[in-house]
Amino acid sequence: MTLWTRITDALAALTAGESLSDVFAHLRTPPERSAGFAIAVIALGAKMAKADGQVTRDEVSAFREVFTIPPEEEKNAARVFNLARTDVAGFEEYAARVAAMFHNDDKALCNLMEGLFFIAMADGEYHPAENEYLTRVGEIFGMNDMHFRQLRSRFVPDADPDPYQVLGVEHDAPLADIRKVWRIEVRESHPDRMMARGVPQEAIKLAEKRLIAVNRAWEEINETRG
Repeated sequence: MTLWTRITDALAALTAGESLSDVFAHLRTPPERSAGFAIAVIALGAKMAKADGQVTRDEVSAFREVFTIPPEEEKNAARVFNLARTDVAGFEEYAARVAAMFHNDDKALCNLMEGLFFIAMADGEYHPAENEYLTRVGEIFGMNDMHFRQLRSRFVPDADPDPYQVLGVEHDAPLADIRKVWRIEVRESHPDRMMARGVPQEAIKLAEKRLIAVNRAWEEINETRG
């Protein structure tokens, strides 16, 4: 059974009248957990794409950047997106159900937020409404302000990213400690680790973006300190 087949089954349950909480409860364990992750990114991403008043082709195309969608599954993927993008209403309940589904797993929810930031920047602009939306989702996920800014700095090029903020460390932290944090970030970005958290194999492209950001930050700090 493919990821998109599982997603279609979950949508069918919703259409049949099953509650959102019951559907997400069923998606808490592997392999259904990966379908839950995909539904969460697509649904919350689609609602966010509408938050700035319009859904652009770039934002729709962003889902192809996050997920590998085989031609035979394009209709199923489009159905999920079209159901979710009607308006912004209901995103807070979705976010709350997603947080409960992942049992407040910080790393899994962090990966999910990375997917949302990726989609937000697909059209080359980070709209204030998107920032407000993502800030609220982050709050529901239990992220503190520092963690949110850490993720934001990896994706939003409104200024030269602070490498310390990208890694989530203090400017006066010892270089050895920063190196430990960098190594942890690299390890947690390994596809096997991410899939164990529920990130579907079809969305492992997120690991590439994360690795580029953390490696660049470490290199900049190491060169400056060196």
